[in-house]
Amino acid sequence: MSGGGDGKTSLNFSSKVRLPRLSVEQYVEGVRANNRTVLAQAITLVESNSAAHMDMAQEVIRQLLPHTGQSIRIGVSGVPGAGKSTFIEAFGTMLCEKGHRVAVLAVDPSSTVTRGSILGDKTRMELLSRNPNAFIRPSATGGTLGGVNRKTRETMLICEAAGYDVILVETVGVGQSETTVRSMVDFFLLLMLTGAGDELQGIKKGIMEIADALLINKADGENRTRALIAKGEYNRVLHYLQPATSGWETKAYMCSAVTGEGIADIWEVVGAFRHVTGLSGSFEARRKAQLLDWMHSMAQDYLRTTFFGNPQVAKMLPAIEQSVTSGQLSPTSAVQQLVAIFEKAIMK
Repeated sequence: MSGGGDGKTSLNFSSKVRLPRLSVEQYVEGVRANNRTVLAQAITLVESNSAAHMDMAQEVIRQLLPHTGQSIRIGVSGVPGAGKSTFIEAFGTMLCEKGHRVAVLAVDPSSTVTRGSILGDKTRMELLSRNPNAFIRPSATGGTLGGVNRKTRETMLICEAAGYDVILVETVGVGQSETTVRSMVDFFLLLMLTGAGDELQGIKKGIMEIADALLINKADGENRTRALIAKGEYNRVLHYLQPATSGWETKAYMCSAVTGEGIADIWEVVGAFRHVTGLSGSFEARRKAQLLDWMHSMAQDYLRTTFFGNPQVAKMLPAIEQSVTSGQLSPTSAVQQLVAIFEKAIMK
């Protein structure tokens, strides 16, 4: 673990997170043994914004890396009321019964505002949370350096190293969270409701374009007929959209998380996706591209944090902002001034 005088630049700030005094080796051994207490502590270590914790976390991740990458990573999102948590509980329980080990991560990039929303998953998924083959963890980003890109991805790696072979990443936010999660999973599932004719008016085409499958939930009872109609409507729209994954045709399916009908079929769709994209090479290509995207995103976060965290820039920023809003200075000139201040400060 690096200290303050080894020439390394820490990527984060201080934190009040308290962690047990475990060594890197104890974290690694505990995670590999799927000691759930150590697993949770390792994730807390990764989520900490302490410079010392981050250095230690990176060493833990480095030692765990050879034991990662063997899972299928599935993003699950959906319109409000689509029943994401109910579906994930039914889907995850079914997978556990088949002998899989399932980790559920709930992601909300705006969790500094809606912190309570992601913490309800354990209570909403009572059956799954009690299953010994399942692990449920809210993945709060806190709006800090790296955000979803660092914390959720590294949490995913830790869960893989612990032996979880199915990672379900649930998006709780809307808009940006879908795009962010798409950049870290293999398969993206979008849950929909019936009444496709009305629903389509409020759905952004971009969200449908990033999905590998659309799933109409709550297709039971009197709603089943409406679900069949919605399935046809969505498939007609998908026919004209660019597929999210090369070589794979995105289609609409339907299920009932209450009765269990169609739940196993979705797992078969995921299996077919894994087979098809594995043969074409697009599965591995996507994962490599995601690693580079992660690296570039982290670099941008670091540069942004370093720039605005510079004492001289922070000191002059309010006055320059005032000049911009009052019309005395153009945004371009303001940036040039800030960059000059920053460059002068780091050259000292």
